[in-house]
This record gives sequence, C-alpha cells and structure tokens, in this order.
Amino acid sequence: MGCSNCGTDNGKPSGCKSNGGCSTGGCNRLNVHDWLANLPFSDPESECRVVEVSFNNGSRKDFYRNISTYVFEKGDMVTVEGISGFDVGSVTLIGEIVRLQMKKKNIEENNPDMKKVLRKAGERDIESLKQNKAREKDALIRSRAMTRQLKLEMKMSEVEIQADGRKGTFFYIADDRVDFRELIKLFASEFRLKVEMRQIGARQEAGKVGGIGSCGRELCCSTWLSDFKSVNTTAARYQNLSINQSKLSGQCGRLKCCLNYELDTYLDALQHFPDNADTLQVAKGTALLIKKDIFKNLMWYVLPDSSKQYPMTIETVKKIKKQNAQNIVPDQLETVEVNTGKPKEEEHTFVDLTGQISLKTLEKADRKKKQQKSIQNPRRNNNNNKRR
Repeated sequence: MGCSNCGTDNGKPSGCKSNGGCSTGGCNRLNVHDWLANLPFSDPESECRVVEVSFNNGSRKDFYRNISTYVFEKGDMVTVEGISGFDVGSVTLIGEIVRLQMKKKNIEENNPDMKKVLRKAGERDIESLKQNKAREKDALIRSRAMTRQLKLEMKMSEVEIQADGRKGTFFYIADDRVDFRELIKLFASEFRLKVEMRQIGARQEAGKVGGIGSCGRELCCSTWLSDFKSVNTTAARYQNLSINQSKLSGQCGRLKCCLNYELDTYLDALQHFPDNADTLQVAKGTALLIKKDIFKNLMWYVLPDSSKQYPMTIETVKKIKKQNAQNIVPDQLETVEVNTGKPKEEEHTFVDLTGQISLKTLEKADRKKKQQKSIQNPRRNNNNNKRR
C-alpha cells in the first residue's frame, strides 16, 4: 500500500524507499491527521517534546520522549529504547497533536517511566531491523508447528521481533486460558530471544492481516479504528436489517463494526415513535407491527389472515392507541399512500390484426421466395429445361 505522493512499485512505495513509512504518512496504518501542523504558537519553549513512533508498518504505536536537541520530522526513522535493547520505528506525529493524543489515551506527559528516543536511526540500525524482520515469517511457521506439537488450543497470529533481535512478541488467539509455560521455553531455546506472549481477539487479528471489506474499501480496523466496541444483533434490529449472519459478519467472523456507526442516529429517530404500539385493535382483528420506517416516519402493520401491509403515520398510530385505551375499536386502519419513487410501468396493449393481411401479399412473398431459389440453384433449372 502506498500513498499518492510517492507512488508504488510492485506494491511498495517507490518514492520513500522505506517499504511503508514515507514523509506524508500515507503508507502507514492507523494514521492521525496533524491538523495543528501549520498553526503558529506563541511560546515555542512549551512545545511538546514527546513524539509518536510506529512499528511494523503502523500496526503498533507508542510515545517516546525526545531528550536530544534534534528536532524530528514526520517520517524520520529513529532508534528508541526497547526491552533490554533498542528498537527502530518511524515518527508519525510531532508537536501539539501528540499532546492531544496522549490526553485521549490517558497518558501523562511527565511520566518518568516513558521511554526515550536514543538517536536518529543509522545504517547499522536499519540493516539490523531488516535482518530481524526477515526472520518473522519463518518464526511464525515454526511457532505454529510447535503449538500443534504440544496440542495447545491456541492459534499463533503474528510474530514481531525487535530491531536488535533480543526480544520477540508472539500474538495468539485463544478462547480459553492456555498454559504455555512449556511453549515459552521451547520458543526461547529455538529462536534465542526473550519471549513475550500477547493474547489478541479476532478483530485485532483482522486489523493486523488487513483486507478489503464488502463496501469495497480497506478494513476499518486496519486503517483508522483503534477502539473495538462490542457489537450485537440488537444494533441490526434497530436499523431494520435482516439477521443474516453471512452478510452481517466481517472477515474476522464477528459482527461488523460498522453496525454501530449509525446506531445513535437510529436511536434518536426512534424516540419520536410511540412505545407499546406493537399491536392495534381494529374491527378486522389485531394488527401487528412488522417494521418502522424512520426516514418517512411510517409504521407498517399487517392484519390477521392477510398478507397486505398497511403503512400508517405516527399520529394515526397514537390516535388508534388512545382509542384502544378507551375501549374504542375503529372500523379500519387509516393508511397513507407511499411513493416509492419508481415510475409506473405502462401496460402493454395488443392490436387486433385479424383480416388485415390479404392473400395478395402472401402470393407476392411466395413469388419472391421462388425467384431467390432459382437464382441460388441455376444448374438445377438448366437440367430441368434439358429434360423438357
């Protein structure tokens, strides 16, 4: 994936040559637009000295304190403190927008435990990063084989090795708690690094793998969505969506996160609809509510022993409900005409042509056919003349 400013070559950004970390930040995942970049500040000394650094093409981000006098720019490769070593990442945010992001994530700017930026990444640091990143694919395949060998109910999703090769993070998915103490010993002896096991959910795995959703765009979880909220079928019912598991499920196998995007709008619109209006008593029987149309403020009912649907306004439903409370049963439902917006199809009429085709026209047609046959078979006509 590459941005429009640097272009792509065989799926890799050709302008920045960083394989996913250009100066514009368009090649990374989970980006944040720095809308404060061009705004001047009156007090430069109070500028935020913390930068946001992304690792593994934006799948993991963290904040680091810049204690040097060097001013980093967006897209710079930096060497930061790691677990018993160093790590290499790309700067994604600088300045005041970092302070807002830290406030959003409840991180204190003056936290003494915050790790520091060591230096700008050199050639040796980047070369070490490339060598250890090349080990991740083989480590993932080997770790899955070792998990099956120990018969553990878990799935290895991703392996991320630190730039210096001293630490490796193994991401896995499991439904229940797993005793992987023996597995950690095997990983440490096999890969010669410090092992950290981190459990993730199916939604986080889909965000790491990436893909294209049913809408035709990249998955929200792999581009901008960082907070995963629970999604249930109630959200689909409020929006009058059919409970079809194959259509409502995303690539992670769970309900789509986009079901929550418009849920608040639907809930606000449904406040104007009357409560306890699932049934209405009329002379023909009990009318049952089948759906609510919040865009047209209509409620659709059906009568027993009939498949016809009756659209009614909110005011009409409230009126009938008030009459039922007074033990008054109206004769029928007061429906409204619904304009679907589709033009009505014209009925095709048939024309009676009986007797309009005369015999003369049929004879002319026969003559034309005979003439065409004689022109197509001249030899046959000559043989007939000789016989005569």
